[in-house]
Amino acid sequence: MPVRLKDIARDLGVSVVTVSKVLRNHTDISEETRARVLKRMQELNYRPNLAARALVTGRSCTMGLIVPDLVHPFFAEVAKGLSSVLRKKGYSLFIASSEEDHELEQQEIDQMLARRVDALVIASTQWTVESFRRIEEQQIPYVLIDRQFPGLAANFIGVDDIAVGRMATEHLLDQGCAHIAHIRGPEVSTALGRLEGYRGALARRGLSPAPGHIVMGRTGDDSGDVSGREAMQKLLALKHRPDGVFCYNDPVALGAMKAIFDAGLRVPEDIAVIGCGNLNYDELLRVPLSSIDQQSHAIGEKTATLALALVESKAPQRPRSLMVEPSIVVRGSTQRRA
Repeated sequence: MPVRLKDIARDLGVSVVTVSKVLRNHTDISEETRARVLKRMQELNYRPNLAARALVTGRSCTMGLIVPDLVHPFFAEVAKGLSSVLRKKGYSLFIASSEEDHELEQQEIDQMLARRVDALVIASTQWTVESFRRIEEQQIPYVLIDRQFPGLAANFIGVDDIAVGRMATEHLLDQGCAHIAHIRGPEVSTALGRLEGYRGALARRGLSPAPGHIVMGRTGDDSGDVSGREAMQKLLALKHRPDGVFCYNDPVALGAMKAIFDAGLRVPEDIAVIGCGNLNYDELLRVPLSSIDQQSHAIGEKTATLALALVESKAPQRPRSLMVEPSIVVRGSTQRRA
């Protein structure tokens, strides 16, 4: 017969409520009692009946995360930060990829709702807000990350993308680059914000993008290096090629640098390159990549904290928007020699 909470409570001479609070990591249980309960659970090899608990509490102790690309290191870091906080609170995390397909994303949302997750975290590929209206109708709290929708009052946590574009472009200008190009991303808020920051930084120096110096890659995040290489080849074919390039993200920057090397040119002496994401392989490249750090792990942690607060709130909460401040990490790809 499976071990029940009442069996543990009887063995230790405490109430079932006390044992339940230990399971839910409540703070009003003494460390001594918590240790006794956890020790007895381990001795009896106790496994909570999650389905039964959900029926009683109305919570599944699970959350869903839907991202455009599971392979992209940025989303992997976000998931790691999210999981690290949820695990401490006894929550499990379901993860799904939309593959940058809004119809597939909708299917994944429906699957998560069918699982009765307590909250959803979404880096969305949607063009409209209808999917979110459906989530709201089911009274499931959700948090948007990385990408937001103008006019939609929703919880959001991400980086200030205008600041990202401005910071990267100003750095290239400060390194002596006079003709700065931008390999931009798709029509989502992250790419649009970084493009705005790039244009704004040039304008503040009395400059504007040269003809052909703003290009978009052929594919999305899942093939960023291919996209970056093809976009950089277009820039190299121009009569007046750039001497600095701000790339939408680090995989795109990786592809751009490959195209530069294939053309027999040098980074940063001929063309300086900066990306965004500060991914864990940036320092290990042939020429270490300068990048804007999006604080991806912190985004995951802050998202988990907000999602938990929404789940535990007994009254509707006004949507909150939190922008994480980016920072620049300078490496060899932009350190031009005098």
